[in-house]
Amino acid sequence: MAPNIRKHHPLLKMINNSLIDLPTPSNISAWWNFGSLLGICLMTQIITGLLMATHYTADTTLAFTSVAHTCRNVQFGWLIRNLHANGASLFFICIYLHIGRGLYYGSYLFKE
Repeated sequence: MAPNIRKHHPLLKMINNSLIDLPTPSNISAWWNFGSLLGICLMTQIITGLLMATHYTADTTLAFTSVAHTCRNVQFGWLIRNLHANGASLFFICIYLHIGRGLYYGSYLFKE
């Protein structure tokens, strides 16, 4: 039988130990995913914001025109703009659920 490469290769072993065979408590529920979702939302907001900023004009007479140009003429500009706009709403939904989970489980309480 061939040895399992993910447990013997140095790079794959590091990835395996931190992602696949990571020991986790048994009481973790789906509510604990919102912290990771917040990180993904934040990275999406930063990336789409930087992409949109490359085509934005800060002049008051040309600002609307630059946004319309991004949506109509830039390849997938409409998608980047919609991801950025809806990503902000998703970010706030995730942050409220994340805070609500912390309040519900009493994460703010001092426990010895």
